[in-house]
Amino acid sequence: MKQLFMLIIFGFFTVQSQAQIESSELGIEAYGGGSNLGGTFGGELKYAAKLPNNLVVGPSFRLQRSWSNYLAMQSHFTIYGGGAFAHLRFQDKIFVGTEFQMLHSPYNFTTFQTQPKKWAPTLFVGGGFYLKLGPKVNLNLALFYDLINAQNSPFRSSYAFKMKNQAGQIVRILPVIYRVTLFIPLTK
Repeated sequence: MKQLFMLIIFGFFTVQSQAQIESSELGIEAYGGGSNLGGTFGGELKYAAKLPNNLVVGPSFRLQRSWSNYLAMQSHFTIYGGGAFAHLRFQDKIFVGTEFQMLHSPYNFTTFQTQPKKWAPTLFVGGGFYLKLGPKVNLNLALFYDLINAQNSPFRSSYAFKMKNQAGQIVRILPVIYRVTLFIPLTK
């Protein structure tokens, strides 16, 4: 997995060095949530280079602080990592895209325990709306599906769609997450 991550980062810089960048943006995403069993807060930064044909690519960096109080066993941990993303915008109104991140996540969100496998890959595909709120702020509203859905993915507690059986018990959780990201133009 580490080799795949390095290959994606290398590919991003190769594409960027050979492509004509039309503009650039800084993406900011806040992340948080909690309950009596634990919670997390943090965020992500993205550098977005807009290439010809409305293709937006760039690296990303995520940092989160999490805690758990499952079965009265307290634990605190930091989740961090980086990745790359590519979004294709249509008429600067909607977009489709993919986002890959390799995150250091020592906690298994299925068994609620720390684990020896420390890195969690995520590969989101999806899309949404790209809204221009003004000359200095743009907004992404998106739904993404995690193709990998690793056991220690820090996003597992945020999956929004739960399937229940006739008794009302949750039988499956779809790895779908919503994202709201502010993009601030850096250049024209």
